[in-house]
Amino acid sequence: MDWIKVSVYTTSKGIEPLCGRMYALGITGVEIEDFDDFTDFLENNRQYWDYVDDELVESKKKETRVIVYISATPDGMETLLQVRDTVAELKAFDDDGEFGRLEIETDTLNEEDWANNWKKYFHPIPIGEKVLVCPEWEECKNPEGRTVFKVNPGMTFGTGSHGTTRLCIEQLEKYVKSGVSVADLGCGSGILSVISLMLGAGHATAVDIDSNAYDIAYANADRNGVDKSRYRVLTGNVVSDSRLCSQIGDRKYDIVCANIVADVIIALLPFARSIIKPDGVFITSGIIEDRCDDVERALSENGFEIKSREQDGEWVCMTCIPGKE
Repeated sequence: MDWIKVSVYTTSKGIEPLCGRMYALGITGVEIEDFDDFTDFLENNRQYWDYVDDELVESKKKETRVIVYISATPDGMETLLQVRDTVAELKAFDDDGEFGRLEIETDTLNEEDWANNWKKYFHPIPIGEKVLVCPEWEECKNPEGRTVFKVNPGMTFGTGSHGTTRLCIEQLEKYVKSGVSVADLGCGSGILSVISLMLGAGHATAVDIDSNAYDIAYANADRNGVDKSRYRVLTGNVVSDSRLCSQIGDRKYDIVCANIVADVIIALLPFARSIIKPDGVFITSGIIEDRCDDVERALSENGFEIKSREQDGEWVCMTCIPGKE
């Protein structure tokens, strides 16, 4: 199997929150390069050495980085996109710049390689009972008459092949009825909101912290014949941007989706609760199994009742309803 080496540049203070986010994505093996840690080790273990080669010291004087290795497969590439998303979220929260530049570098993978890898690995994916996700470059056979979502993967967002997205789409199939309104918090490529509209939703609002989502989500809507009059894409941080929250909250929604990571889901729950209809449904995924207790506790504290829980490997999707206030 081929592997992609992914380096995230940070500072000593950024190591812990960055590694925490990697663990939340199911990446449990990380490599850390930090000069401060190296010098601390030397200072606190003098009994084990009496001389350190100058060349060794110089070789350690590099920018701090957290390194992970991701398989060069469709699921691995989806994970890489989740790494990009969560690093962008951490950067947005780091108002004081304590965590460094938080930029990502990959080896063996440039823009052209990325496209070629997708074309090598990515083929039509049937999801649930109604949806078929199909790469734009392939002629999709669809004897079952599924709703076909066409996508052309880029460097920023994925395709829907990741388990967390599949779980959300399967739940949307159950709850999207003609004319319902949908809010997709953390929309990425817009796959959940666009598919909701293709399944019959009357309106969808999609929002993401990454400004690239604006163009990409609208492009996916256009690619799949969704009219902009039914679709609204916004960018910003719903946890801290009150103006953005007012824009999204200009109506109540029948369905609210959040396919992100546990910490962000927990942070946005008060807002999600404020925009959902009393008889609405909240679908949330991107939750690693080890974080389920934390998310369940936060859901309860914010007035949600868990209606069902689905799992794909180590990833969990929870479908909830608002409890009585």
